[in-house]
Amino acid sequence: MFNLGNPRPLSALFTLWLLAGVTVLATPSQAAGDDGLWQAINTPGHVVIMRHALAPGTGDPANFKLGDCGTQRNLSDEGRDQARSIGLGFRQAGMDQARVFTSQWCRCRDTAALLDLGPVEEHPVLNSFFATPEDGPSQTEALRRWLAEQDLTTPLLLVTHQVNITALTGVFPASGEMVILKRETDGTLTLVGTLATR
Repeated sequence: MFNLGNPRPLSALFTLWLLAGVTVLATPSQAAGDDGLWQAINTPGHVVIMRHALAPGTGDPANFKLGDCGTQRNLSDEGRDQARSIGLGFRQAGMDQARVFTSQWCRCRDTAALLDLGPVEEHPVLNSFFATPEDGPSQTEALRRWLAEQDLTTPLLLVTHQVNITALTGVFPASGEMVILKRETDGTLTLVGTLATR
């Protein structure tokens, strides 16, 4: 169901990546296999940050309104199936519950709900800043601080957007791709690897 997607750091974001406190543990030749990544997700001290499932297009329509899904780019039928499949992957790996937080965008909320891993809580720090890139640095720093305070004894899954994930980790994820991070004792985040549906 899943294969290992190699971390794809973007050189243009390298400085931002370092400022975000993320270091690289896995490389294309060193990354753990799928089983090792699922084990990491289910090990205390790790975080999964996931791009929403397939939602054709880029950005949002000009008439975008946060509370109105009819004005937004939404999941396709394939995207809904993809989200369900990812949730099944968690359950097959022995995780039928997780703490799930999501962006307030409909495509993220729907992805989080379709995973069926427990109650879903919206968190504005996960909202897209695609249309307001000037908000990226402060929002990324707020996310980093929030993650430093979270209880990671149970799986923590965040559903958000490509721009948010890239700013925090340097990875440019595909739709539905999951980035696994380890929180070190000093609060910094280490990139362990990525899992992508196929």
